[in-house]
Amino acid sequence: MSAPYVIRGSVSLPEAELMWRFSRSSGPGGQHVNTSDSQVELRFDLARSTALPPVWKARALERLAGRLVDGVVTVRASEHRSQWRNRETAAVRLASLLAEATAPPPKPRRPTRIPRGINERRLRQKKQRGDTKRGRSGRDWH
Repeated sequence: MSAPYVIRGSVSLPEAELMWRFSRSSGPGGQHVNTSDSQVELRFDLARSTALPPVWKARALERLAGRLVDGVVTVRASEHRSQWRNRETAAVRLASLLAEATAPPPKPRRPTRIPRGINERRLRQKKQRGDTKRGRSGRDWH
């Protein structure tokens, strides 16, 4: 990893808590692909991590519950031919996933009332449009 990947604010992914695994990647690359382990699997033990504040950790565990296996989140990258670029991609992907999962919930919407003038104008326009359409019918013509 070239630099610490910041999740949000001063919190970043600690290199010591990241587990890397490399394997052969499928897809293009010719004969080179058969000999190099370019696919990257990055694992982060979210349940045992000490890098995240307790509130963030609880929020992330709740939001990523469907993605976790024994409290560990896994990200895979294999779109590049070089292992180094796949490492970068996987780390960025994990950081953005954790940033999204630890984000504070949005503020609740405060319900607002529609001003009476707007409602009255809408009803007046509806009435006017109805009168226009009613005037088009040929009932009264003899």
